[in-house]
Formats: sequence, structure tokens, C-alpha cells
Amino acid sequence: MLVYEEKVKTNKDAFIAKVRSICAQLRIDPNWLMAVMNFESAGINHQAVNPISGATGLIQFMPATARSLGTTVEALRAMTNVQQLDWVYKYFQPYAGRMNSYIDVYFTVFFPVAVGKSDDWTLQTSSLSASKIAEQNRVFDVNKDGRITVGEVKSVMLNKLYPANWRDIISEKKKN
Repeated sequence: MLVYEEKVKTNKDAFIAKVRSICAQLRIDPNWLMAVMNFESAGINHQAVNPISGATGLIQFMPATARSLGTTVEALRAMTNVQQLDWVYKYFQPYAGRMNSYIDVYFTVFFPVAVGKSDDWTLQTSSLSASKIAEQNRVFDVNKDGRITVGEVKSVMLNKLYPANWRDIISEKKKN
């Protein structure tokens, strides 16, 4: 059984089989992807929509990201959970071989440039300041210093796992 498998409400057998298949192709633990989808979509909900950003679906595709993949958030919303997994795979495929932990899979969705960075690395880019990222993602600014580090995101994401023993299942082991 995969973590959060019980939250899949439709097409459960086909969905789980496809998650296992795409994770084998990506060389990641399927529990990692399940945990990320659970967090991003508030419960493995392929129809989840962020009313502020328009982010949609299992991994909360931003409108620009959906377009860059050759689809739209409107089209993603109309898909079944199994169909949407094709786009999840397409999104992750360029990162295959670089995701060595649950946190790497999460960062691939949230802030791809942070994949593989040290815990003290601050999330920022040339066009997004550390303070702006912290302002928009307050849940990750654990010490409230106006910036977010990789270590802070790790701490929050590992503590969001339920039940707690799932941390051991998906945290830092590498899939062979």
C-alpha cells in the first residue's frame, strides 16, 4: 500500500498502477510522489484549484507551466485523475535521475532550482527576492526571518506527513 492511497476516490486501481509505472520510469519511490500530490492538491484531488494563482490539479500546475507542457489548466481540470498523471509525468521527466528523496520531489514542484541544495541555501532567484518568496509562502519561513531555506522547507514538509511513521517510509531513502 502507498501512503495516502486511501485518499484516491476515483479510478483507484488504475491510478495507483499508473503512479507506480511513472515512478519506475522516473526512478523515484512512488510514496514520494503520493505525498507531494497529497500536499499540493489537499488530498490527491485532481480537480483542486488555487483561487488566487489558478494553479490546478494533482501537483498544482501553474497556468504558465501547463502552457509550457502543451496544455492548459482548463484542460487539466477536465481530465480524470489517471489522465492527469500523464502531465505529471511530463512535468517530472526532465528531472529523472536528479530526485533522490521526497524533498527533492517536492522541490521539483515548488522550487526546482533548490533540488540538491544544502539545508542553508536560501530560496531566491534573480527575479524573485528571498523576502518576496517568504511573504508568499509564510508556512515555510519557520524562524520568521523573511527568507526561506531548504532546511526550513524540509522541516515543514516532513512534519506535514501523517501518520508520523510515514516520515521513515518516505523521507531520505533513495530508491534502488
